Amino acid sequence: MKRSLLNSARFRGIVYQVLVVLVVLAVGWYLVRNTLVNLEARGIATGLDFLEREAGFGIGESLIAYSPADSYLHALAVGLLNTLQVSVLGIAAATVIGLVVGISRLSGNWLVARLATLYVEGVRNIPLLLQLFVWYGLVTALPGPRQALNPVPGIFLSNRGLKVPLPESHPLYPWLALALAVGLLAAWGVRRWALGRHARSGRPFPWVLTGIALVLGLPALVFVAGGAPLVWNVPQLRGFNFVGGGALSPEFAALLAGLSVYTAAFIAEIVRSGILAVPAGQTEAAQALGLSRAKTLRLIVLPQALRVIIPPLSSQYLNLTKNSSLAVAIGYPDLVSVANTTINQTGQAVEGVGVVMAAFLTISLALSLLMNWYNERVALVTR
Repeated sequence: MKRSLLNSARFRGIVYQVLVVLVVLAVGWYLVRNTLVNLEARGIATGLDFLEREAGFGIGESLIAYSPADSYLHALAVGLLNTLQVSVLGIAAATVIGLVVGISRLSGNWLVARLATLYVEGVRNIPLLLQLFVWYGLVTALPGPRQALNPVPGIFLSNRGLKVPLPESHPLYPWLALALAVGLLAAWGVRRWALGRHARSGRPFPWVLTGIALVLGLPALVFVAGGAPLVWNVPQLRGFNFVGGGALSPEFAALLAGLSVYTAAFIAEIVRSGILAVPAGQTEAAQALGLSRAKTLRLIVLPQALRVIIPPLSSQYLNLTKNSSLAVAIGYPDLVSVANTTINQTGQAVEGVGVVMAAFLTISLALSLLMNWYNERVALVTR
């Protein structure tokens, strides 16, 4: 009986897995115990009680209200929102740039293809941190506020960032947001109905134009019905800087540009490989039906290439999110930067690093779940 168990590959596999788990638990217990002993020997308190204490430091950029009198927990929330902001915008920008460059690499135009290749090979082989320094240097090399560039009335570009007009707040604006949400929901419903109808009867429906009309038309109707209250808060030079309007800081602009351009180079190669993975017969059949190159790419090639593109694309989205932690090098107050300040003031290094690790782990897992869900939606259904 014992010999039969030892000869069983399944039994040996279970034993090996149990041993590995025990070793991991033992190593983890040793590290935790050693850390607690060292902290106690140095008189450093442990726990997360410090999160409720007053932060006492300012944060240059914040999506929510913040003052130095707020708690460390509130400060970390500000840093987390700043990280999410640059990550979401960076993912959107990198996707668009990567799609355009990836398609350009396959262009029949020699110059376009070579320029796209030069971009991909050049950007991919330069460290991201160095690129961030270059972008930051370019932004801060702009003239000061008094000599700010004014390409469009009301818009000013200087070494203090980009200043743009913003509409004044009005009670009607929440209703505009609601109308926009209803328009998006209605456009989604029309698209689903139109695709189902086309699959059943073969009769097409212009759901794209209808969706655009719903998304733009409903807010426009609410805006007009409410009296079209639109008053702009235009930036104005006061002393050594601008006041009023909205601002895009040099740190945020440099970080967003660096992350987008760098990640787009990798996305471009993913797009190119995905398109090349589609059998050439698909393109030939589309051309035989009289479809233009643009329609062939949009209706035939890209939908099939998505099944190859999505899995590695998810990794690039995760990389961009994690690379946002380099923001501390150019002074953007992301989660890592705020956490570093918190650690320096409280001495709670283990807890501070643990909070940052937990936050990035949560973001990465949520993004992975979202991309896996979308990958299942576009995957081929096989028997």
